[in-house]
Amino acid sequence: MWLSNFSLVLPDEVVDQGSVRIEDGVIAEIRPELVEGATFDGGGRLLMPGFVDLHGDMIEREIAPRPNATMPIDFGIHELDKKLAAAGVTTAYAAVSFATESVYGHVRSLETTSAVIKGINSLRDHLLIDHRVHARYEITNVGAAATLERLLEDGFVDMVSLTDHTPGQGQYNNIEAYLLSMSERRGMTREAAEEVLARRIALRQDPDIELKLRDIIGLSLKHKLSLASHDDDSAEKVAEMFDLGVTISEFPVTLPAAEEARRRGLWTLMGAPNALRGQSMSGNLSALHAASAGLLGIIAADYHPAAFVPAIFKIADVASGGLPAAVAMATSGAARAAGLTDRGEIAVGQRADLVAVEHGAVHRIRATFRNGRIVYSDGTLHPLMAMAA
Repeated sequence: MWLSNFSLVLPDEVVDQGSVRIEDGVIAEIRPELVEGATFDGGGRLLMPGFVDLHGDMIEREIAPRPNATMPIDFGIHELDKKLAAAGVTTAYAAVSFATESVYGHVRSLETTSAVIKGINSLRDHLLIDHRVHARYEITNVGAAATLERLLEDGFVDMVSLTDHTPGQGQYNNIEAYLLSMSERRGMTREAAEEVLARRIALRQDPDIELKLRDIIGLSLKHKLSLASHDDDSAEKVAEMFDLGVTISEFPVTLPAAEEARRRGLWTLMGAPNALRGQSMSGNLSALHAASAGLLGIIAADYHPAAFVPAIFKIADVASGGLPAAVAMATSGAARAAGLTDRGEIAVGQRADLVAVEHGAVHRIRATFRNGRIVYSDGTLHPLMAMAA
């Protein structure tokens, strides 16, 4: 099957009126010219590799769209699957959390998180895109360690991140802002928020934290999983995480942290919504600032997968390397950070995971291909053979 008359976003350049041949779900040939008899005529649209999302928090909102309104987990996974395909994501790591103290309550309980992880694994062969599991281990939740260890040993987890949401550091280094956020999000009094604050700070003193942390890291490395740190707020924190075997610094909250991560050869990951908006919703480091400084390696959906395409164009305006470099942050950079070598580029031998994008005032995804098969279309990209029939 040929896809012709596309502007191909290759690793180092954009080739207008290019063509791609797909055989058995793999890119078999690339030409910098039109070909006759193509199955699809792109009409000059951009053709990018499918997006590889290493951190997406959306599954929780699919199974609990409102407080006390819980949906079946299998239903939620299928619904998320459709939304991700429509957003151009062809490989997705669902970021599921073991954090019972979270504002998300039971959705991040041991029981629900385990059920979500097992659900993703059981449905994997029946979904539109390639779904994987990113387990977020809150290091103060030592009671979750045994459950996560079993899931790791059973091969149900594909990536692990180490999170520490203790107030006073990381994402919550501003105590006053933390208290205001708690009051607003949970509708509680300041006194009640201060009680939560004190309890969370006390949790950090548990002597079992370091022991359980070492166990989780050991199992992750044993199974050759990518290991990420979360919300690094200083060069010292990055150095500590690097020494533990971390290879990805997720959402560094300060410029010095991002600089140290790059200096040590870590992948730096930030949210596509941050890049699209031009600022962090928490007042932390801007993804555009990091990109313009050459410190951004990967963008992830975070909480809004539709942000991928507009974020790519925002980054392309400020980052060295233009559009190919910006696209790589959502594709090959993410894939390589996760240890995936078979996807992320429009190159011979790579999986034919592709996204057709209409470049305009509002950039639109017109079709998504996984292994050369359309898994999403808005109806504007028609197979030529069907039109001629």
